[in-house]
Parts: sequence; C-alpha cells; structure tokens
Amino acid sequence: MDPPRRRHHRLNKGPAMSSHTFLLGGDLPVNRLGFGAMRLSANGFTGPARDPETGCAVLRRAVELGVDHIDTASFYASADGTVTANALIREALHPYPESLVIATKVGPGYTDDGKLEQTTDPAALRPMIEANLETLGVDRLDLVYLRVGQMQPPHGESIAAQFETLAAMRDEGIITHLGLSNVDTEHLAEARTIAPVVAVQNHFHAGKQDDTAVLKACEEAGIAFVPFFPLGGGADNAADRLAEVAARRHDATTAQIALAWLLASSPVTLAIPGTGTLAHLEENMAAATITLTPADLDLLAST
Repeated sequence: MDPPRRRHHRLNKGPAMSSHTFLLGGDLPVNRLGFGAMRLSANGFTGPARDPETGCAVLRRAVELGVDHIDTASFYASADGTVTANALIREALHPYPESLVIATKVGPGYTDDGKLEQTTDPAALRPMIEANLETLGVDRLDLVYLRVGQMQPPHGESIAAQFETLAAMRDEGIITHLGLSNVDTEHLAEARTIAPVVAVQNHFHAGKQDDTAVLKACEEAGIAFVPFFPLGGGADNAADRLAEVAARRHDATTAQIALAWLLASSPVTLAIPGTGTLAHLEENMAAATITLTPADLDLLAST
C-alpha cells in the first residue's frame, strides 16, 4: 500500500474550480463540487451491475474536470456484488493524485442474505474500516463518516459508543478526519465532545430544506455540510421552480440549477452529485459555472 499522500493547496484545472474551494478539516483543500460514487456500480443499491469500463472512464474524466473530492462506501455495489464503487475507484485512479480526497462511510453493511442493514454495534466498525482500506488500496482513509439510521436521524439515540470507536482508529493513524451522516444537532454536539467533526452528510436539497438547523450549526463551527441526494433523489417538490430558473434565466438543466443552488445556499456546503454516465457527469460539472441571482434564490427558497 502507498504511504500517506502529501497535500498541496492548489486547484485542479476544470469547471469544478469555478465553484471555489473549502478547507476540509483545516488541511484538505477541496473544490466544492465533487463526485458521489454510489451510482458507479449500479443505479442505486439494488440495480444490476453497470459496465466497469464506463465507471472507470467516468472517474478519470471527473478528475480531469477538476474533481478532487470523491464520496464512496464499501457497500456501494451492484445487486450481485460483482461491481463495487471502491474497486472501480482503485482501478481507475490508483495511484491516487496527491490532491484527491476520498471520503467513505461506515455503519450500513450487507448481511449474509444480501440485505443492507444498519449496525449499532461499535465492534462492527473496525472490519468495515479495514474493508475500505483494502478495497481502496490505502493505509489511511482521508475522511470517514459514521452513518446512523436510515433516511431520518435516530432522534434521541446516543452515537457516542460508535463515534468513540472511530475516534480511537483516528488516534491510531488509519483515519485522518471524521464525519457524521444522517444526524441531528444533538448528535453533532455529542460527537464533538469526543473528537473533531469535519463534515456532516445529511439529506438536503432544493426540495427538502428542513435540515437548516444542522446546516447552521455546521456554518458556525466551520464544518462542511455535504448533502446526499443533492438532486432530490427522484422526489423533489421544487421541480417546477428549478425548471423555471433553468429554462427562463440560465438556459440550463434543472439538475444544474439544483447543484448551483446547493453551492449558493451556504459557504460550507459541498455538492457530490453522482452518475454512471459521461454525459451526466459533464452536465453536473458544468453547474459550477452558474451564478444564481438574488431573484433566483428567492424563487427557490423553501415555501
């Protein structure tokens, strides 16, 4: 495996650089428009395997376009398990560029009968970390999110035991930075008493703006806010407003406006749209060149 990669405060060339950068954890500069790897292996968690060669081509082109932040997980895989996101990332990009930040997450895992289930057992996290180290071909993970619950945060449940386990592995040196996924403000406050939190990944997009309390807490602490399903996940009740801004004002797609809105919503917000096709990748990355007007933002404000 490779030694830890050095970090250089520089921008990659390409459309993503126009969205400016965020200093993740105080030492990892990333373009605010990154890439989510979930759809590389399949179109969701249960879909058939996608072509690995296409997945590798998408990853290489993403880096060419300025992506230096890739979000993945060892459980991102086709239904038959033959194609996995981590394996594609390693095949396409290893040895990794010095500027590339790879974020992964632990918590969910597949059972023996192939079901994806959430674990609350702290002892289950180390094997998950080791699986990510092995499949990505590294001996240190840049950023690891503790994913809790399903689509809604498990309000009132402590995450201390699990986060303490990850914090211990951070102290060992096999994890650089820690994050949280699918949490509320109480979880964030609890975790920060244990170890620094550099990023939060929650369900948030133009059609789902009810997580502003967590976003505000991240802004106040300088923590990155990284929405999953940034394009709405197929259930975006802001579609009409996005379409109006896209067609009438910017000659853009609704997906591009959704991404531009995320980047405009807060200086700590990072966007990680995912795709398994080159065409959609090019479209998503072009969103970094769109500047929304105050009128656009007013129209897209939650109602």
